[in-house]
Amino acid sequence: MIIYLQHHAIDREKWDACIMGSRNSLVYAMSWYLDITGPGWDALVEEDYSAVFPLVHRSKGGINYLYQPFFTQQLGVFSKQPISGERIKQFISAIPGKFLFAEIHLNTQNHPDPGPFELNERLNHELDLLPAYEILSGNYSENTRRNLKKAAGHPLVLKNDLEPDELITLFRENFGKKEGKLKSEHYEILRILLYGCMKHTSSTISGVINKDGILCASAFFLTFNKRVIYHFAASAAPARENGAMFFLVDRFIREHAGQQLVLDFEGSNDANVARFYKGFGSAESSYPLVRIDHLPAFLRKGVYFMKKFRG
Repeated sequence: MIIYLQHHAIDREKWDACIMGSRNSLVYAMSWYLDITGPGWDALVEEDYSAVFPLVHRSKGGINYLYQPFFTQQLGVFSKQPISGERIKQFISAIPGKFLFAEIHLNTQNHPDPGPFELNERLNHELDLLPAYEILSGNYSENTRRNLKKAAGHPLVLKNDLEPDELITLFRENFGKKEGKLKSEHYEILRILLYGCMKHTSSTISGVINKDGILCASAFFLTFNKRVIYHFAASAAPARENGAMFFLVDRFIREHAGQQLVLDFEGSNDANVARFYKGFGSAESSYPLVRIDHLPAFLRKGVYFMKKFRG
């Protein structure tokens, strides 16, 4: 039986044991991670935590809704045993009716049977690092090889001990300025999250320094249960000229080749970003985006709601 638990009633020890022991274990669903990205999260739980489903929620304008928190690519149902599409659908159907709207991501092993909800596929890209580097690099695209050749012509230096604030500042002063999606509160969540991940996991922030001593590319690699997530990255203008980001990812692959690890690029539906990931020989996978809309008629389809309430 699937039961709904509010945040205070969740047994965190059993919860984390389920996530760690699940067939589709992901760091995003660990209790400490959810506490940072979705404070006050609730859950659906089955049979003494043999399967769980986090529910990250907010309430605005008197409307309770579920959302996918920033810096959290996949959530959904996590189970110690194989779980069918019918059971995934039952979990989605067990979401309490008080949540009138939901737009949430499941994970790559969640494939729900059709139900009274919308499903859309989101893309991810993963690279198995077990083969030798010579085999992995042999699958690089011509564009990736060209950029690595460009990087070889510059005196680039790799550092693996950067602080979260260095990465965040690099992003904020470059892509973050023109994109504008992340606000001050999001950067603060990110800062706390990066420190939290470095406390709870074997993770590192790598950066590339150019000949002028300027940090021109950086990435946070989050390691959890034999999966390394290319979690957050940033680059400055010089990286386009010296291939610094290609250099950074290639060095990571070179140093970890032959290990039982999967490099998870966190994917993208953006063709240009996906091209960068695919350029390292990564394989495409997908995970579902679930959309539920039980809003009143004047908010139906979530158009007004998404603009006015979500955030």
